[in-house]
Amino acid sequence: MARTKRISQEGTLTTPTVEGGQSPITNCAEWANGKPVALLGATRPRVDSVFLYSPETEWTYSHHASITVFRNRFFAIWSNSRKDEDAPGQRVLMASAKDFAHWIAPHPLADSVRDSNGVERVLTAAGFHQHDGTLVAYFGNYGQRKEMTRLQAMTTTDGEHWSAVRDVGIPVNPNHPPQRTVSGRLIICGNIAFPWTDDPSGLTGYHMTGIYPPSMSATIKDDPASFWDVSKQQGWPSALCEGSFYQTDDGALHTLLRSTGGQFRNRLWVTESRDNGATWSAPVETDFSDTDTKFHFGRLPDGRFYYVGCPIGAGRIPLTLSLSLDGVQFNTHFILGDECYSMRQAGRWKGGEYGYPHTLIHGGHLYVIVSRQKEAIQVLRVALSEL
Repeated sequence: MARTKRISQEGTLTTPTVEGGQSPITNCAEWANGKPVALLGATRPRVDSVFLYSPETEWTYSHHASITVFRNRFFAIWSNSRKDEDAPGQRVLMASAKDFAHWIAPHPLADSVRDSNGVERVLTAAGFHQHDGTLVAYFGNYGQRKEMTRLQAMTTTDGEHWSAVRDVGIPVNPNHPPQRTVSGRLIICGNIAFPWTDDPSGLTGYHMTGIYPPSMSATIKDDPASFWDVSKQQGWPSALCEGSFYQTDDGALHTLLRSTGGQFRNRLWVTESRDNGATWSAPVETDFSDTDTKFHFGRLPDGRFYYVGCPIGAGRIPLTLSLSLDGVQFNTHFILGDECYSMRQAGRWKGGEYGYPHTLIHGGHLYVIVSRQKEAIQVLRVALSEL
């Protein structure tokens, strides 16, 4: 039987946590001809929604959205480009609202920037973190050829006045913002790097670790290109990227990973940590269906684990919420969205009805922010009592 070894940045091996070639984590999807086609028993709760941004002619690419509540206001940020995905000049837009239905028109939190040669760089929104009355907004900064990748941040104590941009000190463009473990440690989910810090501010002291080989430690970066190199180096059948983790009651961290590339098999992969994120197991395939897109895991106030993403169908539709009592079988399903959005302006790599969800639990509701066809930004909400 194959044994999955745990790999740290320095190459240390620790106790295996997964036996065999596949993890038992599953969403119990129904399959036909090698593709996930249905979720048994899926129901439709009442869902409210609002559009924050629907461009018509300018700055028509929008993606990588995140949402939070700070000082009794909603805040959302997302990547915003003139036309194409991850193009030079991409910036970070922000919108806010006193209530769910009434959002102020968005404005640039971090506007387009140029390097020392006058070439526009690419900024990618990476979510929020809060500590001790301060809200942090993160974004990746890299060049057109993914050079000089670095994580940057801005802070505010009132939601109106923001600090200057600061470097966080790691070569990472996060998939999701820092997330606390039970111990209080903060872990950033990237593609193949999961840096951690014990600084509660989320701004300093990050240690690089992940699923890349020790031989790459000195030069590793994590951005929309580097995970392809790691996949090739590791000999994985698919490229792995865009992680999201949850922690079970035994203390284990489970980071699910999107699988993409030529040997994509419509399944998520998983890497696990039993030392609070210091080291991670070699990833293995799960039986959790996926349609080659980003997703978000979390935990409800009642203790159930949840997933939000697009695990069946095509074109990133329907948007689905799946719940689990044990963090292994996600077998209760809800359809949150299955309506089509008409793209106004075409662009490179644009598409997908419900793209790259990020979630928030607040005031008895689960909020989900998504891009629509990588153009508009929408927030949906469902009452926890509906679940």
